[in-house]
Amino acid sequence: MAKTAVPRGLKTVGVVGAGRMGTPIIGHLVRKGFATRVFDLDATRAGAVKKLGAQWAAGAESLAAACEAILVCVGFDREVQELLAKGGPLRKAKPGAIVAILSTIHPKTVQNLAKECESAGLHVVDSTVCRGGEAADSGTLLSFVGGRAELVERLTPVLRAYSSDVVHTGGVGTAQVAKAVNNLILWACLVADHEGLALAQRYGADVEALRRALLMSSCANGPLEKWGSQTMAWAEDDMAIVAEMAAEAGIALPQAGVTREICRALKPRRHKLDAYGR
Repeated sequence: MAKTAVPRGLKTVGVVGAGRMGTPIIGHLVRKGFATRVFDLDATRAGAVKKLGAQWAAGAESLAAACEAILVCVGFDREVQELLAKGGPLRKAKPGAIVAILSTIHPKTVQNLAKECESAGLHVVDSTVCRGGEAADSGTLLSFVGGRAELVERLTPVLRAYSSDVVHTGGVGTAQVAKAVNNLILWACLVADHEGLALAQRYGADVEALRRALLMSSCANGPLEKWGSQTMAWAEDDMAIVAEMAAEAGIALPQAGVTREICRALKPRRHKLDAYGR
């Protein structure tokens, strides 16, 4: 099958999903001069979107028909599949449009959708983001991008609107792999930080002074730097994807398995050192 032409000069960008990450991304796109159209199933978000200068779309289908690039910022694998399945609303996008999956989902889902959508003339890539909500607010996200080099090149100006760093990780699906690895290490660090600081507190150390010192040591890590701010909203889902990927790859990740179980128990009492380990 012949490859469809890659669009040049992307000017109209659609965003499906105006949640915690999608909303600041929308604002950055508008400020960078992109004509931005937005749809979310929660219609109460329309007012905030309009205040940012974006246009609220009546539905995902009408958004898709008007945009040259579409960013998908929904929460779950199932939602992404419904948007891009045969007969799904994003299948109504212009031939040659780029659909970038920002959601954290299984790599094979993106790869399968990319293959299925090719016959409709759509380019599906994955473009996962790291560094969290504060980085989304400041436009300093790290974007991993998986897809053909020429597609990534065309999409990069869009990603640069809200990302200080853009890394091409390889073929489609590899950005999901990169995000899974990031999450695996992220949550393992957060668990280790809790255990280390809880131990220090039991022995009477100045925990905050120690935390600042550790950030200058060989164990410095992101969760330690942002101690107290992690919501762990997606920790279990993130680690479930890691577990599924490991099983499919036929490799054992024993620490990841333990981290997943600890995260499940830790989430409701995170950063409460007095309660840790009791």
